[in-house]
Amino acid sequence: MEHIDRRSFIRKTGAATAGAIVGSRVLASTSKQNSPGDTVHVAVIGIRSRGRDHIRALSKIPNVKIDTLCDIDQRLLPGAVDDVEKLTGYRPATTTEFRRVLENPDIDAVTIATPNHWHALLTIWACQAGKDVYVEKPVSHNILEGRKMVEAARRYNRVVQTGTQARSSLSTNRAIDFLHDGGLGDIYMVKGLCLKPRGSIGHVKDSPVPGGVNWDTFLGPAPYRPFNENRFHYKWHWFWDTGNGDFGNQGIHQADIGRWALNKLTHPVKIQGFGNYFVWDSDQETPNIQHLEFEYEDSSILQFEVRGLGTNAEGNIRIGDLVYGSKGWMDIASEDVGGCHTQYSDIKLTPSGFSSYKEEAGPVFTDEYEEGSDAVVNHFTNFIECVRSRRWQDLHADILEGHLSSSLCHLGNIATRLKKQLRFNPHSERFIDDTEADSYLTREYRYPFVLPDVV
Repeated sequence: MEHIDRRSFIRKTGAATAGAIVGSRVLASTSKQNSPGDTVHVAVIGIRSRGRDHIRALSKIPNVKIDTLCDIDQRLLPGAVDDVEKLTGYRPATTTEFRRVLENPDIDAVTIATPNHWHALLTIWACQAGKDVYVEKPVSHNILEGRKMVEAARRYNRVVQTGTQARSSLSTNRAIDFLHDGGLGDIYMVKGLCLKPRGSIGHVKDSPVPGGVNWDTFLGPAPYRPFNENRFHYKWHWFWDTGNGDFGNQGIHQADIGRWALNKLTHPVKIQGFGNYFVWDSDQETPNIQHLEFEYEDSSILQFEVRGLGTNAEGNIRIGDLVYGSKGWMDIASEDVGGCHTQYSDIKLTPSGFSSYKEEAGPVFTDEYEEGSDAVVNHFTNFIECVRSRRWQDLHADILEGHLSSSLCHLGNIATRLKKQLRFNPHSERFIDDTEADSYLTREYRYPFVLPDVV
């Protein structure tokens, strides 16, 4: 495995200091800036779990070639290469160094399925290197990162799609069209639900780094810590250094649908929430129970609940949204769109669909049916189409949408951790008269994995 030389890293990524982006601008000048040729060449960064879904979806789209697979755990690469070959008939190149992907002028786009704390830096550097980007949800680890991602996408005229694939679900789009056409009158409140019981991760002692794993790069901008299996594959979700809890893991999908239903293209102005980690004794830092409320300038409300322990369903759904309007209410049940794993095999998620109820007269409009199409493939297809057309405006989930929805997760987590009501300025993206809350808008970055002040 190649060692990351600090001086080379800074020169090539240009991200170590606020103004040091010369290296990445050089990369951009040698990369494709216009529409790709007949074949769109893609690299997948992060291949263990969600990255395999990226591979599956991309393999179904005509004239797309998965050129390169990249992961810091080289033990995963042979199996992923075999998967690509079975699906496509060819074997992609592999690397453990994301810089090799960004330096390759033949690669048109990258898809990012790394842990959350890497999403922003990889997206920004890819934009600077002239690549289009599909980045998983939440798009960022904190609010400032999301804003910088939007700035990078616009400055370098890149197509950046957010991995909230419910935006490409036929059923969800029908539900939103029904709501926005006034089917339930004025929508005053939406309640998002992430009722997904999870077991204990227990206590695990630090151990030597497994062979083939680049632990330093895995940590990236996070503080250095000794290797620990509880902080590695998938379980990184439950630690503040690398994840955002289940609100930022599964709940981001339902928060995005809730904001979409409310038709809000801005941040809320008031946030309150409480929660904690209950029942289990383990290393987990993030809460498994959260009750949150977000209020917008027009007083409309988005509520959200995370219940990570045994619980009843609500409105006959466990993962989804309840929408309340002046003429009635609607439930929007979601599939397990986040690809997350419950440790309770008896928990069955409701098939995707929706039902609308006017006052107390029962269902008046129902759309409970098999999707008939693959929302994940639809979402990637939309991304590839926009890569070809160069029209980011046609994306189903442009990076700005991703930033606004991801920020709901960050704001809710900040309110939960501080245990107080917060007031937020949606224009400056700062809290009002609250320096303590402002300290959570960004993080301390571990050199040289630093978020640039200017992208």
